[in-house]
Amino acid sequence: MLHPARKNGLFNKLQEDILALQGFRTSVGASKIDFGLGVMNAAFPNGAFPTGAVHEFISTNAETAAATTGFMAGLLGKLMGDFGICLWIGIKPIVFPAALKIFGIEPHRVIFIDLSKEKDVIWAVEEALKCESLAAVIGELREITFTESRRLQLAVEQSRVTGFIHRNNPRAVNTLACVSRWQITPMTSQIEAGMPGVGHPCWHVELQKIRNGEPGEWEMEWVAGHFEYLEKDIADPTTVYHLLQTG
Repeated sequence: MLHPARKNGLFNKLQEDILALQGFRTSVGASKIDFGLGVMNAAFPNGAFPTGAVHEFISTNAETAAATTGFMAGLLGKLMGDFGICLWIGIKPIVFPAALKIFGIEPHRVIFIDLSKEKDVIWAVEEALKCESLAAVIGELREITFTESRRLQLAVEQSRVTGFIHRNNPRAVNTLACVSRWQITPMTSQIEAGMPGVGHPCWHVELQKIRNGEPGEWEMEWVAGHFEYLEKDIADPTTVYHLLQTG
């Protein structure tokens, strides 16, 4: 009979091998990125937000698209760190670059590529994801097939670049090869009593699927360069967050 410690070691090694086969690999010598997600980490395999993988984000209108862009920017700032470069590819991406500084991103380190056809966006995203020099690639598009998403996932399994696919108002939410699917909804900002203006960006974050993990929902805000969780009794998903939309 195997000793419990040895049995646990074999189980952990088997789990690591399975995760590696499914695209969850950690590069040798690579440092783990702290995204500041706190309790959300329990939902992910290996207890950490999956990098070197492709994540799918679904938006249904302009309001949720703006909220999604904000949440992605919070993750992107941690991915890029002090020196990373990101490619942001889409058909007329609606992003106000100066607002990215709120999320710790220097706008000059984001290269925006504006294309006219979705098939060109998919091709450009795939080629960008093969470039090991990039910290991340964001692709804004509406439709993508499973086969196309599989090519993206195969690309990042070699390069270890992290990809975000933001689908704005797709005709159908079809199955993709991405490791996760997210839906972000704007929420009411909490304004300090007696103070004018608006509060911090607030979101209802729904992790609809995560490979080898546990889906879940959280209410969060972005405060002073990091994520914080909202108390359930003060959140109300009615206010539109437009910070990253152009006027």
